[in-house]
Amino acid sequence: MSGLLGSRTCPGPGETSDLKFPLGAKFREPLTETRFQQLFGDAEQEPEPLAEPRWSRLRGLWRRRAGACSGRGAWRLLLARLPPLRWLPRYRWRAWLLGDAVAGVTVGIVHVPQGMAFALLTSVPPVFGLYTSFFPVLIYTLLGTGRHLSTGTFAVLSLMTGSAVERLVPEPLEGNLSGIEREQLDAQRVGAAAAVAFGSGALMLGMFALQLGILATFLSEPVVKALTSGAALHVLVSQLPSLLGLPLPRQIGCFALFKTLAAVLTALPRSSPAELTISALSLALLVPVKELNVRFRDKLPTPIPGEIVMVLLASVLCFTSSLDTRYNVQIVGLLPGGFPQPLLPSLAELPRILADSLPMALVTFAVSTSLASIYADKYSYTIDSNQELLAHGVSNLVSSLFSCFPNSATLATTSLLVDAGGNTQLAGLFSCLVVLSVLLWLGPFFYYLPKAVLACINISSMRQMFFQMQELPQLWRISRVDFAVWMVTWVAVVTLSVDLGLAVGVVFSMMTVVCRTQRVRCLALGLAEGTELYRPLRESHKLLQVPGLRILSYPTPLYFGTRGQFRRILEWHLRLGEGGQLTPKTDSPPDAVAEPVRVVVLDCSGVTFADAAGAREVVQLASRCRDAGIHFLLAQCNASVLGTLTQAGLLDRVTPEQLFVSVQDAAAYALERLELTGPKTCTVWV
Repeated sequence: MSGLLGSRTCPGPGETSDLKFPLGAKFREPLTETRFQQLFGDAEQEPEPLAEPRWSRLRGLWRRRAGACSGRGAWRLLLARLPPLRWLPRYRWRAWLLGDAVAGVTVGIVHVPQGMAFALLTSVPPVFGLYTSFFPVLIYTLLGTGRHLSTGTFAVLSLMTGSAVERLVPEPLEGNLSGIEREQLDAQRVGAAAAVAFGSGALMLGMFALQLGILATFLSEPVVKALTSGAALHVLVSQLPSLLGLPLPRQIGCFALFKTLAAVLTALPRSSPAELTISALSLALLVPVKELNVRFRDKLPTPIPGEIVMVLLASVLCFTSSLDTRYNVQIVGLLPGGFPQPLLPSLAELPRILADSLPMALVTFAVSTSLASIYADKYSYTIDSNQELLAHGVSNLVSSLFSCFPNSATLATTSLLVDAGGNTQLAGLFSCLVVLSVLLWLGPFFYYLPKAVLACINISSMRQMFFQMQELPQLWRISRVDFAVWMVTWVAVVTLSVDLGLAVGVVFSMMTVVCRTQRVRCLALGLAEGTELYRPLRESHKLLQVPGLRILSYPTPLYFGTRGQFRRILEWHLRLGEGGQLTPKTDSPPDAVAEPVRVVVLDCSGVTFADAAGAREVVQLASRCRDAGIHFLLAQCNASVLGTLTQAGLLDRVTPEQLFVSVQDAAAYALERLELTGPKTCTVWV
């Protein structure tokens, strides 16, 4: 192979060179892109067939798709869309069944009070939180790929849904509703929440059909964490009226958090001492239990179910003391047994709720996929992001038929599932059995449960989200930009609303990416003595630069947003804007600055893509260099960039012999063919 490349060795004893060559180095002739393809490209490529009519191509595509619908293809599709067909035959019954059963029952016990509590955030009766803790969990067990993921009610989604429900079905201003009027209002709100879930599920199914699982990458980790942390503050403030026993209307829209705080402070003298006492005692039990579960996670055989203990104690206390009649304490009341009748949400509401469904779909997918990825990496398995879209889309859409509100994976129950020893999605079935027993038989035991206890459960479940702020100092040290994204998103969520804050966070996060492409420096490269490596001149004064040769590296994409910057930087480096001869500008040796530039090498290794505007800018640069008598060489363009430049007319300005596979080859060509004086070296060939 070295013979094909025309190998030669270092200068002999009588030869002189400005470079200390590596011992025993061998060199080859410079490789252009064309020569490289001749030597290492594919074998004789078949000529492209003549363009067929569109209907012929469509017919061929249809035949290929029909061929894929064979029995074997249908089985592969079934395996891909029903994950239990893959993991259930390999299930380790003796090793995993006990862990899944214990973890599922533990999570199910937490689902019962937490589901009823999050239903209050959604502005629907508590029993619908139990429905949302049953149907979505069952569906995800059949369709999800996250083995350790726990789905159900999620505080952030419940808060967002509650804001939409309050806007769509506001409470009458006169208040003091009768029993029938209250039932009618609750039915309308349940329908609105189910319509939001239906719209969210339909959007996720549409994203699945378009294979848009990649959209999860646009919700960066700082955005998601700031969103959940800011939403936790909204949850805390929204539960203050229930903690204090104040019958205040729920505030919605921008600045709702501050409006709620002002209303609570104004009505504070009218708070209920009984409900305030219940809230204080509940928090005094729940918060320490949460802390014990976290601190002694490795020593406890299973986490302490503080929520269910608190629910039972509060229900017994309220029943024995008649707190609901003597002190007017708000209680849950009768939980209907069984399941609701399947009902299609009102399609007339869909146009009104699409603006609410879209951010909920994005939050559902982003939070669930990020959680699933964390535990998939930890336990060495993979998840399918598009299958996750299908699982959560079907989960929300089908469960909406049973009057469920939007749902997703949750951080608290997922962590609880892993700590309790869960191994596979089978734990979800045991969780469903616990919720099912409450819906069918145990519902009457929660009749006297004070709603203030549910509010305390909501607040205590936000513990992990509040503690995410502890990561800010480390984030500041790692990346100031990510810190700014976190803070901007959090401030927007707190001051505006959760959905608007999400939009602000995503836009700001994307803008930081765009701005960082605008601040990239074009680097002048020099040769490291004794090697074939070219490095930025500003890194060391020992780097060599050949007089008359200018090597520039532009490490950022070339698109419409950077074309102006690219032009200005190249003009600044090469003094093209002044209309005179090219003269080096920057950190070059004095002798290099004195001699005009005869060759320019543009290193495109950092240009990951180029659009039409960026490609035209490169073509114009080649034209201006040709007019100035400068030899313009391109090095290390990837296939996509090279194709775009070619389509933009680059080969009308330069020849294929001016396109090289590496900077070393381009520099060697300039030194040898253009008779520049300096270290004559090319890529080392071993």
